Amino acid sequence: MNIYSKKQRWKLFLAGIAMLIVMASLWYTNALVKKIAQEERKKVQLWAEAIQNKAALVNYTGELFGKISDEERNRIELWAEANKRAATSDNHDDLTFYLNILSRNKTIPVIVVDTEDKIVNWRNFDLTPETDTAQFLKDQLVLMKQNNEPIDLVYHIPGYTFRQKLYYSDSKIFSELKVVLDDLIQSFISEIVINSASVPVIYTDSTQQNVIEHGNLDPEKIKGELYFSSTISEMRAQNEPIAITINDQTVNYIFYKDSDLLQQLKYYPFFQFFIIGLFLLISYYLFSTSRKVEQNQVWVGMAKETAHQLGTPLSSLMAWVEYLKTKDIDENTISELSKDITRLETITERFSKIGSTPKLEEENIHTVISDTLEYLRSRISKKVTITLSPAKNETLSAKVNPSLFSWVLENLIKNAVDAMKGEGSIKIHLTNQTQFIYIDISDTGTGIPRSKQKTIFEPGFTTKKRGWGLGLSLVKRIIENYHAGKVFVKQSDANGTIFRIVLNK
Repeated sequence: MNIYSKKQRWKLFLAGIAMLIVMASLWYTNALVKKIAQEERKKVQLWAEAIQNKAALVNYTGELFGKISDEERNRIELWAEANKRAATSDNHDDLTFYLNILSRNKTIPVIVVDTEDKIVNWRNFDLTPETDTAQFLKDQLVLMKQNNEPIDLVYHIPGYTFRQKLYYSDSKIFSELKVVLDDLIQSFISEIVINSASVPVIYTDSTQQNVIEHGNLDPEKIKGELYFSSTISEMRAQNEPIAITINDQTVNYIFYKDSDLLQQLKYYPFFQFFIIGLFLLISYYLFSTSRKVEQNQVWVGMAKETAHQLGTPLSSLMAWVEYLKTKDIDENTISELSKDITRLETITERFSKIGSTPKLEEENIHTVISDTLEYLRSRISKKVTITLSPAKNETLSAKVNPSLFSWVLENLIKNAVDAMKGEGSIKIHLTNQTQFIYIDISDTGTGIPRSKQKTIFEPGFTTKKRGWGLGLSLVKRIIENYHAGKVFVKQSDANGTIFRIVLNK
């Protein structure tokens, strides 16, 4: 197993671990959100129940005040009747009894007027020396007429009958209790907003269309009909409104929904993972770029060092060839040695150009490929046939470095020969397009698995027992970095592989 297969497995393993961590985190966060939501709803329900109980107390207080009001009406009617009896009674004991009843009314303010609406008697008003009594009584009479129906007083004296009217207002105690009741109802309404804490709440009337109070909502937006309708609909979708009965007559409703904090918490995991993912992508990109720069420096340094190391023995070999020419040595042997020395010079030149910008010249691609094939045919298996189409020397010009481009062809052809185990056919087909030249190199080898088609160009990838796995990596570097072209596996199956090189014309 090569380093890239191990690397791929490690990537899959780490990706699986990352997915498990993400899923576990999402599950825990969602569980936490649900728990908080349940607790929040429980608190709102508990608060609503408390409000309902308080509303019941308000209802009971209203009923009680109604009974007190009726009782005071009965008392004032009894007082009025005693007043009539006292005015017409001749019996001393009865008179004493009626006067006793009259004297006990110390809390209910009363004003008695004649048929012309003139005040003839009044009782139970707190007046100070500075008070204008006449005007004060007139003002009180107006208020009494507005609040309570008068009681008719009819006096029958032998030979004479006259009428009066008795007006009254609530007693001091009853008035104070009414103030307490109004404060209680007002505090009840305000408490809906105060006790709602962070929960958005709307308190409406019985029609569910008019807002009485609201909390944790924009006071300006809530005035808009569209915003109000959408908010009510959202609240109704989340929770059933709570009905509140006031004084056994008015039924109001409480609408509420999840707090903004809870809403934000629901989306927090996704935001969190987005930030973490973005950070990891940036980190991966930076580390990957740094690693590639480091690799480039290593390959460049190794290539230049190789060229430097080849220089000394190459010079020596050239000297030996010149020496052998002076001896009685077979000319064919010297010619072959010269060819190999020329080849070594080409290899040294190639390695020396790695890491520096090569000089690109307008070349006939058909000619460059033909020259490379002529050199290779005598140095590969005789059982391998190589054909170039179109066969004629068609002019297909592109800017290339002949030495480096020939190196690309050599690596691809040698790999094809190894894939065919020294027996088969290699076809090179040139296609002339408007902007590009396509060079397809096909073999009849065993093919490349789909899972490895992207990693074969990585440094160190090899399926051979020997070799550094640098051939295809150099091919990719030379074509894409130096010639601004593309090289990739066009097709690969059990019948062979097709590599495509794309050059700009």
